[in-house]
Amino acid sequence: MVFKPRFFIALLPPPNLQKEINQIKQHFADHYNSKKAFNAPSHITIFPPFLWPEEDTPRLETHLEQFAQNTPQLPIILSGFGAFKPRVIFIHPEKTPELVTLHQHLNDYLQTHLSLQDEKAKTRPFAPHITVAFRDLSKSNFKAAWPHFKDQSFDHQFTVSQLTLLRHNGRHWEIYHNLPFQREHKPVS
Repeated sequence: MVFKPRFFIALLPPPNLQKEINQIKQHFADHYNSKKAFNAPSHITIFPPFLWPEEDTPRLETHLEQFAQNTPQLPIILSGFGAFKPRVIFIHPEKTPELVTLHQHLNDYLQTHLSLQDEKAKTRPFAPHITVAFRDLSKSNFKAAWPHFKDQSFDHQFTVSQLTLLRHNGRHWEIYHNLPFQREHKPVS
């Protein structure tokens, strides 16, 4: 029997912003009994969880490295909070053309080169988000928390310089491999 670990592909905020987002996650854990957002580093999912044969992981990594090396760094703009009612609250990344293009290009690339396909993408539009309260948030705690967060500001901008492959270790998601995007070409002075 072939062992197939679970992976997903994401964009991670820089460490200082991870720390700030973790404080929000901790608020949900302390006040609303929602801890599952801690099961992964704060991230924007670009390709959802999938199973991949353990012995074929080098091929997956090689293709992701090639994709990343041909992808420019991109700006991410975080703007307030959103929700997937009635259980999930998230920080809202703006759906910029660069982010939408990255999502589409990665999905096309994975389908062409690795026969990986996001089945939900066929029926649902791309909805970038950084989860701070996950599906363990009860409906009653959602109703209590959402009025406090729906109009709260959370405005940050950063540049993403890498794609991140995460792997599930049986309990939570861990960073498995960071894949640097192409560096901007600066004119020689």
